[in-house]
Amino acid sequence: MTATIETAETAETAQAAETAARAALGTAAGTAAVRLSGVGKSFRGGATPVLDGIDLDVAPGEFVCLLGASGCGKSTLLNLVAGLDAPSTGSIEVPSGRAALMFQESALFPWLTAGENIELALRLRGVSGRRERRAEAERLLELVRLRGSHAKRPHQLSGGMRQRVALARALAQGGKVLLMDEPFAALDAITRDVLHEELIRLWESTGLAVLFVTHNVREAVRLGQRVVLLSSRPGRVARQWRVDIPQPRRIEDKDVADLSVEITEHLREEISRHGR
Repeated sequence: MTATIETAETAETAQAAETAARAALGTAAGTAAVRLSGVGKSFRGGATPVLDGIDLDVAPGEFVCLLGASGCGKSTLLNLVAGLDAPSTGSIEVPSGRAALMFQESALFPWLTAGENIELALRLRGVSGRRERRAEAERLLELVRLRGSHAKRPHQLSGGMRQRVALARALAQGGKVLLMDEPFAALDAITRDVLHEELIRLWESTGLAVLFVTHNVREAVRLGQRVVLLSSRPGRVARQWRVDIPQPRRIEDKDVADLSVEITEHLREEISRHGR
């Protein structure tokens, strides 16, 4: 059972409700930040397609989490939306331009400082002035709560801090869509929980559309406005849930736990079907 959204009593909850309303309005008006129509993907020599007939819209400002058994094509789908590969069938539209992709590992250049990693993304985006790039990198580092870390190299940062730099670098690309491929999977539970809060804060403040891949059902319910379950190979949209639980949420909240149990049962069915 999903929870009913109650009247917001805090500014943060009100902002989350407003973001949800913008997403619903975008869908109703026929606009989409990401639109996949009949998307399929096969690799050479593969007897079974990885993805088949994926129809999925992500509204502007919406937070969507993708779940599914290992090998169902979640990461492949993100790569297609990011433009790193092309679909075998169907079409993908990202009307606002190229989406930014954040990986499970931070993938920072070790010979560059935290700030220089961000400035590189800004330069590739077309920000030509060195002073402008430095100022924007400083602003983004402050946005992810890493003020004063511009000169630190990746090895001087913790795993959670490196992921924050990677998030700032993704934001530096200036897109309206953020793709996240299990970005917190390698982190300890406490660090992951802190970054969940930070991600929701940034999402609410920026209005980005987020497509987030995870194997963790509770993480999906903790973060997303909608959870999409992909079937086992070939990957298809098996079921979707609207998460009507107000933010801020905690991963241990009863409503989060109850919906997680329901989704987990369906995920287990997909995993069992994959094993047969």
